[in-house]
Amino acid sequence: MWGNIAIAFLLAFIVALMATPYTIKIAGKVGAVDIPKDKRRMHKKAMPKFGGPAVILGFLVSVIYLIIVMSIEGSIFLFDSDEYGKKLLGFFLGIIVIAITCIIDDIKTIKPIAKLAGQLVAAIIAVSFGIRISDIDIPYFAVSDLGEMLQIIITIIWIVGVTNAINLIDGLDGLSSGITAISSVSLLIIFILNGSPAIAVVLITALTGALVGFLPFNFAPAKTFIGDTGSNFLGYAISIISILGIAKTYTAVVIVLPIIVLGLPIFDTLWAIIRRLIKGKSIKAVFKADKGHLHHRIVRMGFSQKQAVLILYGISASFGLFAIILFDSGIWKALSFLLMVIAAIALGYKNFKRDKSTDERFECVECKYIYNPKFGNEKAGVKPGTSFDDLPDNWVCPVCGEGKDMFEIHEE
Repeated sequence: MWGNIAIAFLLAFIVALMATPYTIKIAGKVGAVDIPKDKRRMHKKAMPKFGGPAVILGFLVSVIYLIIVMSIEGSIFLFDSDEYGKKLLGFFLGIIVIAITCIIDDIKTIKPIAKLAGQLVAAIIAVSFGIRISDIDIPYFAVSDLGEMLQIIITIIWIVGVTNAINLIDGLDGLSSGITAISSVSLLIIFILNGSPAIAVVLITALTGALVGFLPFNFAPAKTFIGDTGSNFLGYAISIISILGIAKTYTAVVIVLPIIVLGLPIFDTLWAIIRRLIKGKSIKAVFKADKGHLHHRIVRMGFSQKQAVLILYGISASFGLFAIILFDSGIWKALSFLLMVIAAIALGYKNFKRDKSTDERFECVECKYIYNPKFGNEKAGVKPGTSFDDLPDNWVCPVCGEGKDMFEIHEE
């Protein structure tokens, strides 16, 4: 097993590392470049956003090679009762759908509803080829066998939900790729401890290797972005691999582990949906981008972009370690670990926070209104000398009515 893990990681790592410079060149030729047209974006210059194909290539080369080799040597069986051959075919076909949809989006930009349609088609393909969340035995609820329709609905929601969770957290250099890599390592450890199928171990290891090969080009200061092609692929892949890794396990603890491991992007996405629904009061508002994501809020607290990414890496790693300890040692040790982490952060985080002057001004990204703490906003009952952070959460721009999450530090 360890030899296969080493091969899966190294082959994916090398292919992604070697392929990424080519995708940077291709990005300029096909127009897959992110130009900061609005101040919602955190970068200030045009940036290639075509790193996804390099990650996909590294992953597929590694996985396909090992599937062939392991099938020949008889360490995996693709056409037995588990039907992993059929499931992998559905997985790969879904990757093609995701890649085509998102490459078009990276080059031409398509509407969010069209991208969602592509995600749904990819999820439906995976489900139709036998990838299902089923046979869950949850204590006290006596759910030992989900009906076929419920299996299909839950699986599609999980795949589309995780795909969007990784996509939406892709807002800073190296953020989505790094968090997915950390989550993948956590799932790999859980799969090994759980005795999960060899194919799931190979898939999650190859995904980790491809991401580690890409990260040198994506971590701040980034040379390229992973793009929608990459972030959608990451979410789609990790959602399906997590299903394959726990598919034959009948304990509630193992079933919730992927949710815990992916807790950061899942929470951020759920909060974004709730926030946008409350603010926009319509389903359409869910698709409207804002600056209320966790990484935006951390930057507004005074941390640099690189510090924000490292903080979120730490949170993601803590979720992963919590899941591993929960599985291996039980709830009490896991909770005590989490409390120690929270205590350490509470005691020391201010030492890493960038000092912000009391008169630092913030600009609305929509109408360009600038809030100056020196003058406050007396019409709205805000006294002079009130810092932006001290404004009420329901405070809105006096010009256009946008909320605090659409403001950013004004640069002279």
